[in-house]
Amino acid sequence: MNRITLLFLLAIVTMSFAACNKDEEITFDPNAKLSFSTDSVLFDTVFTSVGSTVRRFKIFNYNEKAINLDEIKIGGGANSSFFINVNGRPMVDGKNVKIDGKDSINVLVRVNINPTLENQPFIVEDSIMIFFNGKREKIPLMAYGQNAIFINNTTINTNTTWDSKLPYIVYNSVTVAEQANLNISPGVRVLFHNGSTMNIKGTLNAVGTKRDTILFASDRMERIYEEEPGQWNGIHFYGSSKNSVINHATIKNGIAGITVDSLSSNANPKLLLANTVVKNMQVVGLLGYHTDLAAYNNLFHNCGQYLIYGIGGGKYDLAQNTFGAYNYSFARRTSAVHLSDFISNTEFAPLVATLTNNIIWGSLEDELTIEKKSTAVSVIDLKNNLIKTTKTDFNTNGNVINSDPLFINPRQGNYQIAANSPAKNKGLNLNSHPYFSVYLIKDILGKERLFPSELGCYENN
Repeated sequence: MNRITLLFLLAIVTMSFAACNKDEEITFDPNAKLSFSTDSVLFDTVFTSVGSTVRRFKIFNYNEKAINLDEIKIGGGANSSFFINVNGRPMVDGKNVKIDGKDSINVLVRVNINPTLENQPFIVEDSIMIFFNGKREKIPLMAYGQNAIFINNTTINTNTTWDSKLPYIVYNSVTVAEQANLNISPGVRVLFHNGSTMNIKGTLNAVGTKRDTILFASDRMERIYEEEPGQWNGIHFYGSSKNSVINHATIKNGIAGITVDSLSSNANPKLLLANTVVKNMQVVGLLGYHTDLAAYNNLFHNCGQYLIYGIGGGKYDLAQNTFGAYNYSFARRTSAVHLSDFISNTEFAPLVATLTNNIIWGSLEDELTIEKKSTAVSVIDLKNNLIKTTKTDFNTNGNVINSDPLFINPRQGNYQIAANSPAKNKGLNLNSHPYFSVYLIKDILGKERLFPSELGCYENN
């Protein structure tokens, strides 16, 4: 190596050490400032004893020289409900945390709220205290906490009523045993931890009102989870279940919202579903295996594959429902509504399907599939529905095909129809329907239904 090359390398090494030393130099100037990516950290509702998700913020040092944090800590110390992690290091209080010049550090914040006797939401507050160069900075922390009734692998063996005083948080499963009734009052929130299920082997009466609907959803209340699919399994109605009703409810953010797996054991539908929103399901809104379903005034939208998937025959009475299959969260390749008499060569049965005054619309060319693949005798009655389809045989009995219903804003979940919608005033008079006076006389919002009605679950009168 010649002398010039050696000098050049020594110069580079010297400059590197100088740069490093400059980066490591700490300023104690009281005028030096830090900047923060937020001025406070707010958590949405956190249920007592259920930990929150993590909030993240950054502390920036825009000065040329490093700043040493003499201390960074939670104001409430070890007794606080809040926990912080600084650059991957959990701490109650941290001494001598350095932020290099023109650099930043990550602070992760989590909260876990201890149970109290409070029934109503309450506020938990604290702050992150940061001391440096003789100064103090403060980042307020706030969480809305609420108590809940926790249910873990519980079987309900006697007639039981859930009221709306506290939410119900289900871990793993809750099962309504044969011959038992679970009555869910208006305004109740039933919230499911990840992977949890509600099993109905007896009877479920979840009857809300227009004003106080019932919610079945995930136990994650943070805003980022508000419309996130796949957070819990769903509600499963078994062969022994009977006479179940869900009215004025929202069922959202699961894998398969409702599963019903057999015919009714009496003259009533296995499940009567009315005035309910089923949305954001990872796979299917309602899955039926050779079952008996009555569904009136419901809105189904944004499910991974199917909104309703009924196979193996059965009885389906669907009236005044809106099926909006745009699927902004999924790449869907299947019809919104799929009904079939067939499961396999040894599993098939008659399909009796009556579809009246529904809207079945979405992003695919065919949003309604009705299969008759077996030797079973099936009866299909389609009247006065608006359907997106390539099947010309659906273009009878007052059905409207391939005319955009002009939903107001499906991306935001608004499936009401515009004043000039082709679904307006096309509905068949349902005065003689056996459930007219209970479920069909008004729309999902409680508006009186005037015939010829609008198609779907919303009336525009």
